[in-house]
Amino acid sequence: MRVGIVILPDEPWSVTAERWRQAERWGFDHAWTYDHLGWRDLVDGPWFDAVPTLTAAATVTSRIPLGTLVASPNFRHPVHFAREITAVDDICDGRLLLGIGAGGQGFDAEVLGVAPLSPRARVDRYAEFVELLDRLLREQRVTWRGRYFEAVDARSTPGCRQQPRVPFVLAANGPRSMALAARFGAGWVTTGTVFDDLDGWWASVAGLADRCTAAMDEAGRDPAGLRRYLLLDSAPVFSLSSASFFADAVERAAGLGFTDVIVHWPRRSSWYAGDERVLVEVATEVLPTLRR
Repeated sequence: MRVGIVILPDEPWSVTAERWRQAERWGFDHAWTYDHLGWRDLVDGPWFDAVPTLTAAATVTSRIPLGTLVASPNFRHPVHFAREITAVDDICDGRLLLGIGAGGQGFDAEVLGVAPLSPRARVDRYAEFVELLDRLLREQRVTWRGRYFEAVDARSTPGCRQQPRVPFVLAANGPRSMALAARFGAGWVTTGTVFDDLDGWWASVAGLADRCTAAMDEAGRDPAGLRRYLLLDSAPVFSLSSASFFADAVERAAGLGFTDVIVHWPRRSSWYAGDERVLVEVATEVLPTLRR
């Protein structure tokens, strides 16, 4: 089991730089940040963009993979984003992981003044975003036209440091997005389904894991060829409530076939509020046991 950590871009770099360094020192397997223009009740800030945050993180680390959790079609265009991806992958020497999602509702979907999309339309746009981005990162010149995105003789030189492109970790819960993950993904990431009780949430995760396996079978891919990431803090109980609770969650995720779990650096209040001393205990006492 591999363990990753999310470091939200809600603090100045003078604060978060040391968190990225420490995540690497502790031996986390990957580190991520959110890709939003504003998020939930943190929308009034401070809040910083994912791309420069990961660029800065690349300069203070040397080994840990770095990623977006998850990049959003709400405000990103594949042509420009491909240029940002190739730059960050070069700066971090091929350590970039690209988490991508359909783009949710809320501030990101409204701030640009665009009419809201239905759930089906968001998945349609997601499919276009992923397909075009895949081509842009693999091919030297791309002309492409869809309903939501276009590219006219777009260039990708020099391409990604990782070949044929950076790994896509695709967020998916529904059957259409699962099929997208099975087609394009090196990994699949899920939050489970919203539940007020912990057992209900775990039951939803189990159902989604089965759905992922079915999607891989339908796509003709070996299910073992797709890494499975579970965002533990989407459960109704914060994963770092205690070191023992975290260890139990990891064991439960492994039993459902997940290869990776992701937790959040504890915040002082609101979302992911917790005690950093628990994070230290997990990093120094629990993580080493997962390597044995």
